[in-house]
Amino acid sequence: MLWRGRRQSDNIEDERSDSGGGFGGGLGDSPGQFRVPIGGRAGGGSSIILVILVVLAGWYFGFDPSQILGDGGGQITDNSGAQDSTGAPASDEMKQFVATVLADTEDTWTGIFKANGLTYEDPKLVLFSSQIRSACGFASSAAGPFYCPGDHKVYLDMTFFQQLDQQFGASGEFARAYVVAHEVGHHVQNLTGIMSKFNQMRQGMSEAQANQMSVRVELQADCFAGVWAHYTAQKGILEQGDMESALNAAKQIGDDTLQKKMQGYVVPESFNHGTSAQRQTWLTRGYKSGKLSDCDTFNNPV
Repeated sequence: MLWRGRRQSDNIEDERSDSGGGFGGGLGDSPGQFRVPIGGRAGGGSSIILVILVVLAGWYFGFDPSQILGDGGGQITDNSGAQDSTGAPASDEMKQFVATVLADTEDTWTGIFKANGLTYEDPKLVLFSSQIRSACGFASSAAGPFYCPGDHKVYLDMTFFQQLDQQFGASGEFARAYVVAHEVGHHVQNLTGIMSKFNQMRQGMSEAQANQMSVRVELQADCFAGVWAHYTAQKGILEQGDMESALNAAKQIGDDTLQKKMQGYVVPESFNHGTSAQRQTWLTRGYKSGKLSDCDTFNNPV
């Protein structure tokens, strides 16, 4: 991915020096926190097992519609020049990479929204280390990247990228870019009212029904990431193998692949993010067409 020398977003809030301390109490999912759990949302007697497996896995990827739409707004200040828990300067290369990818999503979605008579609101991206407080509650780095609609912010512990590569076999810069673009896809859903509509619908749903609906939410975010990749490719930024690395990441975080890897078997009724094949299909669909209309996962078979 040819990202060096391109515009970097100013919407980065570096909290790595301030987010490593203990909060006290549990750090479980808080209402309003948007995640994409690895292996699916657990329920009933299997929940403890799956939560443990997720913690061992070391990350979540995206947002969890089971913990949705919180209010509140605590602002997080920017500490440029801070250091992360390993002493790396806040201006390190990975931060520059994330800021460049975020800037490109800003440019792309601003153009798409304008073409549809809408105004795009840039999200903030908060870098943290170990654990963080958001408008959606507390989160630890074991929970991985997530989007909080309460403050319109994406939260990312960049050590997740190492886990993506080393634990899940999803290497490459564009695999990492896909992570950011997927989270921004949830922001697009939030701005367009998709998340609030889902939150209203799920109030009357069983857990199995909510799981099925959240699969559609997640697959749409994958498709939106593909739409972004479509326009990124048109700019000549992508290199040979980039899209393949993103598709491999989508494969590695499919519910079926993750459950089989972590527990040796799959529980389809617990899927709430989509199978590997589904995630790859919808990412590819957005990439090939670049059209939001092709990302309607709610009125089409998934």
